[in-house]
Amino acid sequence: MQVRNEAAEDFLFLLKEWEKLCKQFDLLGSKKHDDTSAKFVESDSEEIDENRDPYKGEFEVQRLTAVCYGDPNKANKQTLHFKVRWKGFGPSYDTWEPIDGLSNCMESIKDFVTRGYQSRILPLPGDVDFICGGPPCQGISGHNRFRNYEDLLQDPKNHQLVVYMDIIDFLKPKFVLMENVVDIVKFADGILGYHAVGRLVSMNYQTRLGIMAAGSYGVPQCRLRVFLWGANTMMKLPQFPLPTHEVVGRGVVPVEFKDCIVGSDNDKSYKLEKSIFLGDAISDLPEVTNHNDKDEMEYAGAPHTSFQKYIRMRKQALGKDSSKRMMLYDHRPLELNEDDYTRVCRIPKIKGANFRDLPGVRVGKNNKVEWDPSVERVMLPSGKPLVPNYAMTFVRGTSKKPFGRLGMDDIVTTVVGRAEPHNQVLLHPNQDRVLTIRENARLQGFPDHYKLCGPVKARYMQIGNAVSFSVSTGLGYSLAKAIQGVSTSKPIKLPIKFPDCLGQLSDPDLH
Repeated sequence: MQVRNEAAEDFLFLLKEWEKLCKQFDLLGSKKHDDTSAKFVESDSEEIDENRDPYKGEFEVQRLTAVCYGDPNKANKQTLHFKVRWKGFGPSYDTWEPIDGLSNCMESIKDFVTRGYQSRILPLPGDVDFICGGPPCQGISGHNRFRNYEDLLQDPKNHQLVVYMDIIDFLKPKFVLMENVVDIVKFADGILGYHAVGRLVSMNYQTRLGIMAAGSYGVPQCRLRVFLWGANTMMKLPQFPLPTHEVVGRGVVPVEFKDCIVGSDNDKSYKLEKSIFLGDAISDLPEVTNHNDKDEMEYAGAPHTSFQKYIRMRKQALGKDSSKRMMLYDHRPLELNEDDYTRVCRIPKIKGANFRDLPGVRVGKNNKVEWDPSVERVMLPSGKPLVPNYAMTFVRGTSKKPFGRLGMDDIVTTVVGRAEPHNQVLLHPNQDRVLTIRENARLQGFPDHYKLCGPVKARYMQIGNAVSFSVSTGLGYSLAKAIQGVSTSKPIKLPIKFPDCLGQLSDPDLH
């Protein structure tokens, strides 16, 4: 599998240029490689002159090794580029060269395109079975205070929705699934939601829009998200999976889209499991401090609930060494600076406690905070105030989120990609820190064997931007049923009962 990291627009241009090259070399319609899993592998066995000065003499193209569209050399030139392996040099001297600078190397280009076509390094129209994605939501998210109300699709962030649909229009997959925040049907009267549905319909796709709450599928998090299915006229249109668990606090959905909430018909023919709470997901994890920097550690003991037993399951075997302990990954928090850490330590370990519980703050009329004139303002050793001004003015003084502490019986509203406690309720119920990466991953339903990479903030972002594991599993089942030709006018019931995450400590299987 190849992972590409590039702008969606550049990827679309690349696909179009690739199709032109395949046509130019009369490849379209020719027999492709019999093994569709074949890799586009190059040999590095050529002779390399270790003594050659790379800054002198003429260079000869040995072969082309990769292709992209854009400006990889930062030369203000957006065009098709090939990565060149120079004769007599190793991979460390490879360079990206624009196609118009390789006019004398048509045989090398033809050879690369032919081999790339045979091994399918890039898809062509009609090659793709399924496109799944979530165009960036920052342009419409309620967290964005600078949203463009006038011309939504001209906002570069919102324009990615257009590009996403353009890629679908070019590749013409059998199935499509798009995910986005509920603001896509709330912001500006839902124009972007209507646009997405309209684009698919104009491409002759069947469509179905649904709003799913992650908590309805077995995690302690509400997390409302919009999903849009598409299927060409030769395929069955996937349904949505019915909820498996009760959930509270689903959030606000426009009246026009209330019927799109999956399970909103209140069908009582199926029994829902009880809601899952924060403690059901994380109470078994070892205690860590704000300053913990370990990426791996041992579990503190046996799981306490069915959810914890389920989430610990590993796909990979432990191997012959039965004494090898299973390790816990990514159980480390974003380390707060000394000022914020001092503030967190002063927040009472009570569900719902927040900056309002710090000295010098009182609640006035209309639930708005104000300074208590009878209390001298407390200062930190750094010289900054214990209660920062931004906490007092957040949401015009009505918010309880800054430095908010969770309770073990909470259902979290939404796991976000940022772990700063300044405008979110992120504090652990009884430890002086924000929730760890692993705790957030559990709120999203990701099994413990998922090991994340990159800096701490990047790992939080990966989890916060992901679709909840339990939701994606249900959607995957729905897609599989559609591929099998199963068609239904109502949401489908999942065949596997997800674990009752409340768990019973008397269950012998837990120990």
